[in-house]
Amino acid sequence: MAGPEAPAAQIAQAIVDFAVNGAFPEDRVSSLAIDSSTSPEAIKALADAKAKLQAEIRTINEETADDVKAWQENAQAVQDDILRSKALASEILKASEAPEVSGTIIHDAETKADFLIRELSYNAQVYEALKRIKTVNQTLDEVEKARDERRILDALLLLERSWKEMDAVPVSKSCRVLRLLDVRAFELKSDVHGVFDRVWDALIHVDIKQHRVSIFRALEGEAMNLEDAVVGLKAYKEVDQRMSRLCHDIDQAILHPRMDISRGQLPTVHVQEGTLQLQGVTDKSAKSLFTDLDRIFSFLVQSLPAELVETVSSTLIPETVQRITTVWLDSVVPSSLKDMDQFQSVIADTKDFCNRLKALGFTNLGPLQDWTESAPRVWLSKCREAALDAVRKKLANGLGESKRVEKLEKEVVSVQDGKQLVANGAVSEEDHEWSAWDDGGDAAEPRSSAEESASKPQEQGADDIVDAWGWGDDGAEEPTEEKPQESKESKGEEDDVVEAWGWGDETGNDDDEANQLQDQPPAAQTGQKTRELVLKELYSISSLPQQVLDLISSVVEDAAALTQETFANSHVASVAAGLFGVPTLVLAMFRAVAPYHYSSQVGGNMYLYNDANYLAEKLAEFAASWKKRDDISPNAQNMLRLDQDIKSLQNFASRAYTNELTLQKTVLRDLLGGEQNLLQQQPPGSFTNTTTASPTAVTAAVAHINTLAASWEPILARSVWQQAVGALADAAASKLVADVMDLTSISQDEAYRIAGLISEVEKIDELFLPSRMYGSSARKGGEEEVPLTAQFAPGSWLRLKYLSEVLQSNLRDVRFLWMEGELSLYFDAEEVVELIKASFEDNPRTREVLREIRANPRPRG
Repeated sequence: MAGPEAPAAQIAQAIVDFAVNGAFPEDRVSSLAIDSSTSPEAIKALADAKAKLQAEIRTINEETADDVKAWQENAQAVQDDILRSKALASEILKASEAPEVSGTIIHDAETKADFLIRELSYNAQVYEALKRIKTVNQTLDEVEKARDERRILDALLLLERSWKEMDAVPVSKSCRVLRLLDVRAFELKSDVHGVFDRVWDALIHVDIKQHRVSIFRALEGEAMNLEDAVVGLKAYKEVDQRMSRLCHDIDQAILHPRMDISRGQLPTVHVQEGTLQLQGVTDKSAKSLFTDLDRIFSFLVQSLPAELVETVSSTLIPETVQRITTVWLDSVVPSSLKDMDQFQSVIADTKDFCNRLKALGFTNLGPLQDWTESAPRVWLSKCREAALDAVRKKLANGLGESKRVEKLEKEVVSVQDGKQLVANGAVSEEDHEWSAWDDGGDAAEPRSSAEESASKPQEQGADDIVDAWGWGDDGAEEPTEEKPQESKESKGEEDDVVEAWGWGDETGNDDDEANQLQDQPPAAQTGQKTRELVLKELYSISSLPQQVLDLISSVVEDAAALTQETFANSHVASVAAGLFGVPTLVLAMFRAVAPYHYSSQVGGNMYLYNDANYLAEKLAEFAASWKKRDDISPNAQNMLRLDQDIKSLQNFASRAYTNELTLQKTVLRDLLGGEQNLLQQQPPGSFTNTTTASPTAVTAAVAHINTLAASWEPILARSVWQQAVGALADAAASKLVADVMDLTSISQDEAYRIAGLISEVEKIDELFLPSRMYGSSARKGGEEEVPLTAQFAPGSWLRLKYLSEVLQSNLRDVRFLWMEGELSLYFDAEEVVELIKASFEDNPRTREVLREIRANPRPRG
């Protein structure tokens, strides 16, 4: 038994079956893989099938030759029968005239006459069909002759005529003769198409590997020229298909290699004797590109018929124009005024090239024309993109090395404020004139520890300083721009404190002092002696603000240059106003992207706060100096508008600061129990109802504040640091006070435990010792330092201290703190009543104290 056929044979047979019979292969055959070895056998099988079909056609022609001859003989017999029928009809007519003829004879004669007439008509139709079949066959013979002589156009015309002649044959299409003629016509059409392909490839040949295109109008020895080929394309309805492939091949062979700007070296275009080819090396300038493209499209216009050039215009031009505008022209657009002469030259070259393409008859040049007309806007867009990209890259590169910068502020203070500054250690006592303002105060009776720590910060001078600096606004979370001076870093610098604050010798005359007072607000002149202080603080910024400032300066300098006479005739002079708007985009990009990049750094939000404020300050100085410049035009002076950007930066800085404080306050609150009462949380496994406290939580909260204080201290200005850390201390105190006030009962042991927790929180006072904040010169001899925490945490810090006093006091001491002390300044009567009820037994003495407190809700007036 013979083995199975080889896969190649099976595939070849499947192709032959489909071509001849229209049969689709079985699944086992269609799933076979096709490789290079399959093609030869398939081609051979198709050739064998073709030879077999041709043999069958020749056999059919030989067989039908006799049939045709028989049809002709039958036709002649029909003619003879017609003649005999006419003679018989004449005889019948004569016989009918004879009176002796009977009716039967007449009827038979009529029937015979009808039959002969029908037979005559049929024979006439057969004759006509045979004559037309012969005509079709002769036309197909002419097609074969034209094919062999490579007269493609004549062959196609004859084929078209043969189909019309077949349609005129008065025979059913299912007739075997017509089916055979139709098969022959389609085979001839296929043969003619094969000859057409070979002639077309000879006339138009594209070698992609050799980067060569050859186009000939006519070839020696070929009857068909390029114009005839166009007619053939139309006959086969292949114009779009052929031209699409031709354009693709030209693009792959010539245009793409020449326009691939990423290549190290680019070839140039040469045209010679009907051949377009890439050779040699050229530069990457737009002018050279336009020269080569001119050669390419001129060659196509000269070599191709006009009908085909229209197809090139609709197929090849749009893609080429897109590459020119999006790759070549975009790459030569400068991002500043540098290389502007070269850019203007490119604009002129582009206009010339566009006009040249129009002269050649090409259309679809809209994007290229738009680019030449919108070149100023393109340049402006490039400047914007470059500036925004520069901001992104600078931020992505990190904050860089930080540096200390100085901020100077002027502030007018009263005598009372000066006393307070001296008392708090904010200035050194070596400044004798300011020290002389401190008259020592009146003697006072001994106070509790809470009263002692609260006394000086709560004096009017301290309040004035807080108000002057804007502390306490918006929940004491947004620092203002003015801040007190940072203490000196070393002992050698401490001697210059007086000079740094602007306190000099009062050697001026009375007129000078009077003039100075006239410049002060009315509140500063109401009988108080005032002094203008120069406040100096140091804080840290990253390397980014200066980079952004340099970028903005570069952009606006270019914008100013465009308003000068030098650029009056420049293509881009009209977009100077738009260039002045780039700094707004740069700053908007900085505000949008900066939070992400700063957040990865320790103290990033505080750096962001400093950087944004520094940017705002320097931009304000830049804008002010810009208005005074005499080397720029008045238009340039008026076009720079940074006021709104400066405000946005200041608000952005405040948000960064506020967000950081909000985040850290949330962390603190979570450490202190979150939404639950810290003092009522039970340890794991405990089922008692007694009030407990978590020293670990309080210790963790204090440690967190100390960690933040340490990380912020080298970053923030001293006044901002004090405010930020004070806000955290106030948040911790507020949470602890609220938790204590929520307790319904407090035993003596619990009161002392809570007082212990409060004392743990009060360790934050160490951060606000004058000697730590203002240097060792702020410490007076052997006197114990009074922390300034309450000054920077005015909301709940003193409430916490007085709460500790109340928890550790007896009923008589609580009454004294309310009636004689300052407890009423920080707690209202009902709060104290609730504390007493929770801490003391209900007895006549307790009720008496409660009545007395309720009767005196404001004992301090």
